[in-house]
Amino acid sequence: MTLCPCGSGRDLDDCCGPILAGTPASTPEALMRSRYSAYVLCNIDHLERSLAPESRGDHDRQAAEQWAKSAEWLELSILSTQGGEAAEQTGSVEFLVRFRQGGTEQSHHETSNFRRHEGGWVYVDGKVHNKPVVRSSPKVGRNEPCPCGSGKKYKQCCGR
Repeated sequence: MTLCPCGSGRDLDDCCGPILAGTPASTPEALMRSRYSAYVLCNIDHLERSLAPESRGDHDRQAAEQWAKSAEWLELSILSTQGGEAAEQTGSVEFLVRFRQGGTEQSHHETSNFRRHEGGWVYVDGKVHNKPVVRSSPKVGRNEPCPCGSGKKYKQCCGR
């Protein structure tokens, strides 16, 4: 028995395995879990196949494969789901993924949007919640003049 990487506690063959092999996912959450498992197992074909047709043009197979291989996948947490019931055509899944890359533990928090397509669910797009903060100006040292123009050292002014 091989546990499914998605964290369901079920056997891979009874969980994400059939979806990874091409069986349509029954819910947006099932597809989300299978996409995480695809990263863990480096199944780039499933990642491509599970994209909505309009999203395939933006897919970078090489980058996805590089990320899948370079990360140590630690955990998938499903935070919430909306829609995706039998009569619905759309759904969303909010999730958090923890992974280690380059020796640093990181996380990816996203709400993914899915829709029905040809008898199953496909990934349309997602909103990332934890975009990294990028400094737009150089870091000010504690003993440098404060950038506010007060004439004081940064540590004695705005750096407190």
